[in-house]
Formats: sequence, C-alpha cells, structure tokens
Amino acid sequence: MSHDHEQADSLEEFRKYRERMNAEILGENNLVINRFFALDTRTYEAGALDVKTKELLGLVASLVLRCDDCVTYHLTRCREEGISRAEIFESLSVGLVVGGSIVIPHLRRAVDRWTELEKLQHL
Repeated sequence: MSHDHEQADSLEEFRKYRERMNAEILGENNLVINRFFALDTRTYEAGALDVKTKELLGLVASLVLRCDDCVTYHLTRCREEGISRAEIFESLSVGLVVGGSIVIPHLRRAVDRWTELEKLQHL
C-alpha cells in the first residue's frame, strides 16, 4: 500500500471512528452530554467571527491543550474552509508560543497531518 493510501485510510479511520462514537454517545440521550455537544457545534458557526477564524482558534487551543484528536479535527475543518498552509503555520506558531516547548511533539504531528490533508486534495 502506498503512503498516500495509508494517509487517506488514517484520516478515513479517524472520521469513521469519530462519527461512530459520537452516534453511540449521543444515542444515550444524556441531557448534559447532548447539550455540550450541541454547544460545541454551535460555537464554530459564523457569528461576529467567521468560521475560518473560529477553526483556527480551535486549532490553537487544541495544540496548547495537546489534544491530537482535536488538532486533527480542526486541521480537517481548516482544510474544508480553504485555509492556507501559511495561515496554518502562523496559527501553529501562536500555539507554540503560548504552550511552550511541550507542544513541539504535537506541532510535529499537526504538520504531518496537514501535509497528509494537502496531499489528499491533489489525489
């Protein structure tokens, strides 16, 4: 299997797992969990800030909090919103400055994931 197919499989696995688990979790109809998920979804809708800006904010926060799943999710959304590589790197630089050197391993994985997303766009 080629590296590009492995990357596509990796992102597709992430998407499928996230969708499957979200459906299972939300299917329990726990009021607090369902409301929190709804709040999370609404937070990234356009308002005083546009969706692109909010996704970049989510990316920076996820990097600082060192949540690789969240970083992957926001990078995927950033790609869908047409955010450029330069905009990603400026945002990652903010996360690095705020989070410090402990963020570097997550920065590496974020850049690797972004490169995967760019390659998939060209397939």
